[in-house]
Amino acid sequence: MFVFNLSSAFIAFFAVVGPPKVLLSFAHLAATRTTQELRRLAAWSTVISAVIAVALVFSADWTTSLFHISDQSLQLAGGTIFFIYAVALVFGVHLGAESRGDEHLKNHMVDGIRELLLPYIASPLAVTAVLVAALTKDDWGWRVTVCAAYTGVVVINYACVAVLAPLMQRTHRTSLEVLSRLLGLLLAAVGVELFLNGLAGLGLHLPEGH
Repeated sequence: MFVFNLSSAFIAFFAVVGPPKVLLSFAHLAATRTTQELRRLAAWSTVISAVIAVALVFSADWTTSLFHISDQSLQLAGGTIFFIYAVALVFGVHLGAESRGDEHLKNHMVDGIRELLLPYIASPLAVTAVLVAALTKDDWGWRVTVCAAYTGVVVINYACVAVLAPLMQRTHRTSLEVLSRLLGLLLAAVGVELFLNGLAGLGLHLPEGH
């Protein structure tokens, strides 16, 4: 049976909302913003993302109870979503990427946060990962661990943007795409294991893996 621990939670968060994905979004924003603006935008979006994740972690039980969702159903759905997203990532397809029009808000900060809302601040994949991880174990210590893993990933995101901001406009995206595809493979394995864990929770006997 799959054991969702700190390392697997960190890997899942890193794959769905880590630097390989986030830097692509920030590279697009870098074309119309100064280095200082980009760093400030990264700081605010990182803080908002972390606050949303912490709120989801500690309200996970209430959320699933409200919608009458079992832990096993969430694991099956989460595993399926992870796998589909990961396969698309391996082939270079970024699911959920918005088509950006020419319309922009006058406030650059608010406009940047709006563009980062789905790919980073409130990513559907990240929300799924946070809920699945939070409900894996029913104790407050584990919830704090999940918050620490997610916060660690978004802090890494900010550090990467802060360091690479001056070079963002000239950064070739091929290297980021290669890293995204490698992480997609890891996420696909996590998705499969999570799906199997959901089946085991429903009473399906599965042989132990090596």
